[in-house]
Amino acid sequence: MRENEVYQIYQDLIMNTYTRMPRVFIKGKGSRLWDIHHREYIDLFPGWGVSILGHCPSEVMNAVRHQVSKLIHLPNNFYHIPQARLAKELTYRVGFPAKVFFCNSGAEAVESALKLARAWGRDKGKYEVITMENSFHGRTLGALTLTGQDAYQAGFDPLLPGVKRVRFNDISAVESTITDETVAVILELIQGEGGINVADPDYVKALRRLCDEKGILLIFDEVQTGMGRTGDWFCFQGYGVEPDIFTLAKGLGGGLPIGAMVARAEVAEAFKPGMHASTFGGGPLVCRAGVAVFKAIQKHRLIARVRRTGEELRARFESWKKRWPGRIREVRGKGFMWGVELTVPCKEIVERALEKGVLVNCTHTTVLRIMPALNIEDKYLEKGLLLLEEVLDEAFSQS
Repeated sequence: MRENEVYQIYQDLIMNTYTRMPRVFIKGKGSRLWDIHHREYIDLFPGWGVSILGHCPSEVMNAVRHQVSKLIHLPNNFYHIPQARLAKELTYRVGFPAKVFFCNSGAEAVESALKLARAWGRDKGKYEVITMENSFHGRTLGALTLTGQDAYQAGFDPLLPGVKRVRFNDISAVESTITDETVAVILELIQGEGGINVADPDYVKALRRLCDEKGILLIFDEVQTGMGRTGDWFCFQGYGVEPDIFTLAKGLGGGLPIGAMVARAEVAEAFKPGMHASTFGGGPLVCRAGVAVFKAIQKHRLIARVRRTGEELRARFESWKKRWPGRIREVRGKGFMWGVELTVPCKEIVERALEKGVLVNCTHTTVLRIMPALNIEDKYLEKGLLLLEEVLDEAFSQS
């Protein structure tokens, strides 16, 4: 199929729900991609964090090849070994007694957390959820209601009742919003789509104390920050604060679609058979992939690598302030999750970077978002950053 034919089919037959970049990619390996013309690219933003081990990681590919010849799907009224193994790998690393519900995406994981929280609070007369400004929790109606950005919610009114939005990193705003009907507080410890805004450690600790005092649940959305992205298996571990519920997806399947909602064992008891389900959730194939992701991160000591290299990335991005004075407003992030806020829109910079052969992202108009695979080779990380610096040099010299 030719490039123009692909573009035409998308225009004619596929719903226009994405702003697409003009490239047709046909192959990926590690942190490199190749387009239909066999041009090579360095990917510093692989699948919004989905490809946490890069494209087509060998451990995941081998696991999937083995599983696909045995059992692909099984309904959840039966048992299978891959789901049991993934549940064990996941809960082993949580740090407190927990149970997991498997689904297919981050949005579904958030929906599951919302339903579990309301089920837990039902007999207590609690149902309201407090969420944060600039948050992003997904596109399904419940997750969208929890998302603290009007731009994503426009056109889908009326949203779900019982959700209140407050300022991020403001404990007094949360405290003043809690009522007798409040069942939970939900937040991302690092807001992704919101511009890589990092929760203050004192704020997170205060939230935990406040939730304990008021008898409400604390929910962390770790869809983007989980699976080693920030230098711990789960971002909350770096804060020394445990949630009552947290969500995972993106990197969990190493490229395959899987999500998970994890809850304290006593909170999880609020779900009874028939209250929640997912036809494809936790299937043998994706669970086998998830186990492979955990083992690869462990085997290659990627958590330690992210911590070490993450600090090097921080220093490098901070040095950009001196290199381009007045152009870099702020650097925010942790581990392999970074946002560089510019004083100018970054859409054109992302497009120029694509022309140069490097993939990055722009969010909140002015924030360059960089989230490489945890196992990106040093030479490709360096090459990708050098190409991006060339783009910034050219863009800032012309403006």
